[in-house]
Amino acid sequence: MGKHKKQEKRPKSDSESESESDSGPEDRNEPAPKKSKGEGSASKRFKTDNGETYFELERNRRVTVREFKSKLFVDVREFYEKDGELKPGKKGISLSAVQWNKLKSMIPDIDEVVQEMS
Repeated sequence: MGKHKKQEKRPKSDSESESESDSGPEDRNEPAPKKSKGEGSASKRFKTDNGETYFELERNRRVTVREFKSKLFVDVREFYEKDGELKPGKKGISLSAVQWNKLKSMIPDIDEVVQEMS
């Protein structure tokens, strides 16, 4: 076992608690645990400089909702950094609104298989 420093004992006043803590009651309330990214259902929306809405999956992965040639797309893509700016990479997929809705309807079945395999 390591060496322990000897602490000076001082008389306790009537107003002091039994705790050796110098701070008040704020020490007794531990902060709520922080959720890691990806936990929970609340997602934060962000906007690009050109007004597109996106959601971060991870540091360099995003889901962006955009219009292209008057059609709606949900784009899941990796980004890379160049000259201090994030740029879209080749790795990703753009889903049309029809494909996006079909994928959403498959989520329960996909999730069931994920649960079986994990």
